[in-house]
Amino acid sequence: MKTLADIVNTVEVSTITLTVNGRQYELEIGGHPDEVDPAHTLAHTLRETLGLTGTKVGCDGGACGACTVLMDGKPILSCMMLTVEADGKSITTIEGLGDPLNGKLDPIQQAFVDNTAFQCGFCTPGIILTAKALLDENPSPTESEVKEALAGNHCRCISHYHVVEAVMAAARNRR
Repeated sequence: MKTLADIVNTVEVSTITLTVNGRQYELEIGGHPDEVDPAHTLAHTLRETLGLTGTKVGCDGGACGACTVLMDGKPILSCMMLTVEADGKSITTIEGLGDPLNGKLDPIQQAFVDNTAFQCGFCTPGIILTAKALLDENPSPTESEVKEALAGNHCRCISHYHVVEAVMAAARNRR
């Protein structure tokens, strides 16, 4: 991973490339309104530049998990990563789940609906993406493993037992 010092010292870099939800974006780096400022977080770029507002910014300090997206299949806190650090990476947001052709939800999303595992929905995208990464790595997690994987995602609206039940149901449905 590039450090901020590496990026600042690489003045000749004028664009970065991100693949977001299977679509490639070439973004110009700079201080103009249509460019990505080197200080912009990935969460900011996803929401404000690309219009993918499913990624939420809760605490803006890496403590709540609402901004979780998948980078090369691994969950990351997009409020804690500069966009320029994601150059060349593949990003999946909540908008990238499900089937765009028929509108069918991803099995994890459907399990959240079926198990009433959300209330206001603000934190739900980050939780779902964290759960997806877990199930992609471990298709049959124990309840304890689900709880550990979701420990960095916090919700103030609903009891987490619904969330754990939803992830366990999604794991069963994948088998």
